Amino acid sequence: MKSLVLMPALAAAFALSGCVVTPPTVRPAYVAQPTYVAPPGVVYVQPTYASPGPGWVWEYHSYYGWGWHHPHYGWHRGWH
Repeated sequence: MKSLVLMPALAAAFALSGCVVTPPTVRPAYVAQPTYVAPPGVVYVQPTYASPGPGWVWEYHSYYGWGWHHPHYGWHRGWH
């Protein structure tokens, strides 16, 4: 009696043992940063740290100099 109950369970386990489903590989998205041209008479300075996140662009501020700017959040590190 026990073997009759175990038979379908073993058959199902054997049949489904090769079905392995893995989540798709997630690759980081490449976000092309627009190239920024320095205004006339201004020396270009490289960023000293990585971009704070997607959407931030290295721009020149007339008072503070070079820094990260986001069209929605404004200047990084509190510049106004």
